[in-house]
Amino acid sequence: MLAHHRFREDWTPHRIQARAARVGPNVAIFAEVVMRERKHPEQGYRTCLGVIRLADKFGRDRLDAACRRALEINARSYSSVQSILKNGLDRKPRTRTTEEPAITHPNIRRTTGAPLFPGPPLAGRADCFH
Repeated sequence: MLAHHRFREDWTPHRIQARAARVGPNVAIFAEVVMRERKHPEQGYRTCLGVIRLADKFGRDRLDAACRRALEINARSYSSVQSILKNGLDRKPRTRTTEEPAITHPNIRRTTGAPLFPGPPLAGRADCFH
């Protein structure tokens, strides 16, 4: 094995997951999901170790809350968790989106389930297609 790869020799999914679990339960779940969703678990090691290292800067509780939020929004990267922490989103409740349009305006013609064209259906009316 190459000398610059030997330090990774002791990295295993189990060891990284155990290290994440010492920080918090949501961090452990985040690490498990990241490694599971990669083609090879090794591709998620750096993401997981980077996220675990964020506990030094932001604290364990905040990191655990940030990982919970990242899991809720399907964010699976170091930069996403870091952004959640940097912007304080781990401290704010997440608002759910509604099914209604964000605004009502005459230029917004169709909502979900509404007919595409007002009036009677065009079926059988050949005069409409000239």
